[in-house]
Amino acid sequence: MERKVGTISRGIRCPIIRQSDNLADIVVKSVLEAAESEGFELRDRDVIAVTESIVARSQGNYASIQAIAEDVKAKLGGETIGVISPILSRNRFAICLRGIAMGAKKVVLMLNYPSDEVGNALLTYDQLDDAEINPYSDVLTLDKYRELFGENKHEFTGVDYVDYYGNLIKESGAEVEIIFANNPKVILDYTKNVLNCDIHTRARTKRILLANGAEKVCSLDDILTAPVNGSGYNTKYGLLGSNKSTEDTIKLFPNECFDLVENIQKQILDKTGKHVEVMVYGDGAFKDPQGKIWELADPVVSPAYTSGLVGTPNELKLKYLADNDFADLSGEALKEAISQAIKEKDGNLVGNMASQGTTPRQLTDLIGSLCDLTSGSGDKGTPVVLVQGYFDNYTN
Repeated sequence: MERKVGTISRGIRCPIIRQSDNLADIVVKSVLEAAESEGFELRDRDVIAVTESIVARSQGNYASIQAIAEDVKAKLGGETIGVISPILSRNRFAICLRGIAMGAKKVVLMLNYPSDEVGNALLTYDQLDDAEINPYSDVLTLDKYRELFGENKHEFTGVDYVDYYGNLIKESGAEVEIIFANNPKVILDYTKNVLNCDIHTRARTKRILLANGAEKVCSLDDILTAPVNGSGYNTKYGLLGSNKSTEDTIKLFPNECFDLVENIQKQILDKTGKHVEVMVYGDGAFKDPQGKIWELADPVVSPAYTSGLVGTPNELKLKYLADNDFADLSGEALKEAISQAIKEKDGNLVGNMASQGTTPRQLTDLIGSLCDLTSGSGDKGTPVVLVQGYFDNYTN
């Protein structure tokens, strides 16, 4: 009998993870117990996805704001520094900003407008149009911003991030000056020592700054790349992907975890005979149509995954086949024709019109987004997600 269900995404409940826990054993045990409890079986090419948060927790990858301050001071000089293009987030950046401010005497904070890199809005384009402001060229002081736009609170959090970040810097012991601009070169009129805090455009921003006279430039991935007085660290991403743990500590993005995904894959094979794929995932990569927030505040969706997750989907668009190649067929004949086309499809459909409209993204980004939505970011208690049937097609 043919299967009547396609992709299934299941949140898997696990114990609360602490430092030094054997995470691979816990994940395998939790998945197998869920299968027994719910009456389903694992299959080849199922995907077990583990949220980056519990990976970092098991690694004990934490750092204090004092460690951030010491590294910032050592790398940027401890005097006046420009902090440019931060995202507007209490969880993601505010805690880091406290440490950054503690490592400087003055912070010139340059905020992008009308929104940050991931879509958190300070203003709307309608406000800019009404004020006849060009965000690509105009530089605004704090006084001019307030004169034109007053107080603007985030739609979902109710926070005025301009006021919040300014007060946070002052409370951390540094003088603060706030400007609004989108050209990174603007900051060089205020200081030659810069911390650029953008995520996905960081390499370009650093290149522009260095080419235009900056003396010391760090990106967030240059801070805490090694331990500071025994702190956690991330050799590849530094502060990128970190978020708030306590009022004085951050949890960093997990360090190398390829051994973890391969260990889980091997244990499942040994215990069940099934060859599953395994990945670590963080933020998904999708945009909220209401708040305009692009979810991906992590540097990547997945920092580690097994080899079977390399690549992009290679799929045919069923409605294209039905409306074009087989427009004269219906019923069982149409089903058979489409099934045969799927079985005979090329290994690489790039450029094939029958694949237009399929999602041209990395498998890890697609599956990671599904998993992020499944596990949520609150109290669901399902930091592991089992995805079944993702690699099925109409013929299975």
